[in-house]
Amino acid sequence: MAITKNKHKNTFLSFQIGKEIFAISVKKVLEVLEKQHITEIPDVPDYVKGVINFRGDILPVIDTRIKFKIPIIDNQHFVVIVMELSDNEKNMRVCAIVDNVQDVIAVDDTEVRPVPELGLKYKSDFLSGMIKTETSFIMILDINKVFSFEEIEMINEIKPEHIQDAEN
Repeated sequence: MAITKNKHKNTFLSFQIGKEIFAISVKKVLEVLEKQHITEIPDVPDYVKGVINFRGDILPVIDTRIKFKIPIIDNQHFVVIVMELSDNEKNMRVCAIVDNVQDVIAVDDTEVRPVPELGLKYKSDFLSGMIKTETSFIMILDINKVFSFEEIEMINEIKPEHIQDAEN
């Protein structure tokens, strides 16, 4: 009797930031929004672009170019990905600005390669694997490491006070 090994498929949303292609699990994606009005808030880290209203919730918006140290361009055409971070105790939402969304891809576990330690200009802790394509690589992001709970909580603590001041 031959034993067959079941291949497990993972589904990812791929997107572009600069010349690089990244991907995140579609399980973490709540919605992809076309260019949004972003309300700026003072006294936040430089990679925090501001906040948006998402279904009545005020969510922080992260500029991934700054976060990943990719050269900044005057990009009038961007996309906002609304994501949900989770740990064993709680969930938290955050938005990320990307240049454009590429595709939804299904990948076998065997196609995901480990992240090399050398030669990456991005913090390798942010990556959970890489997918080889015909011409390049897609870097799979671990959004719970890219956007830590502590970081998002710190941003959330800042924003309500400033938004109330702006409304008065």
